[in-house]
Amino acid sequence: MNKEFFAVISRMKYIDRWSLMRNTINENISEHSLETAFIAHALALIRNKRFGGSADPARCALLAMYHDVTEIITGDLPTPIKYYSSDIRSAYDEIEKNAANQLLSYLPEDLREFYLPLLIPQEADKELLRLVKGADKLSALIKCIEERHMGNTDFSSAERATLEAVHALKLPEAEVFLEEFIPAYTLTLDDQAKDVKKQG
Repeated sequence: MNKEFFAVISRMKYIDRWSLMRNTINENISEHSLETAFIAHALALIRNKRFGGSADPARCALLAMYHDVTEIITGDLPTPIKYYSSDIRSAYDEIEKNAANQLLSYLPEDLREFYLPLLIPQEADKELLRLVKGADKLSALIKCIEERHMGNTDFSSAERATLEAVHALKLPEAEVFLEEFIPAYTLTLDDQAKDVKKQG
């Protein structure tokens, strides 16, 4: 009937990330996608306000919402495996494309054209997708920081590698986010509240 799309993507909450790691709190791709969308929206705003850009923050957030949706079909392939070799990366890209087309087939035909650019990267969104990539890495960094602060040292090397990956993107917007927003993730709720009172 081609009406299964939203029922299928609701299963994002069942796909856990960081499957090779011991997690204090499990994170699923639905949670990760929402956080990535929040950050991507902020990166677009930072680009426009601080660097004279003209990015569409709403479009950026929307692309981020859907950036991992194919993992409903493929599962979350751990990063060390996904990027182990160019052959594996190329094969996985093809698998992702096939998964995106399968998801599109779950939509009524008259709606598919609107979802295709959200599920399959388009050249027109190239710059926004760079911001989404930065947001994706920043979300992963936040997860590492949170796990380390809960005493889980399994994420220590992942935190270092993820921070290096953020810097490697050479996105000034991501660097601003790192400097201005990431430090708050090391604070307790009480400390965050104290900071708000001081500013008030």
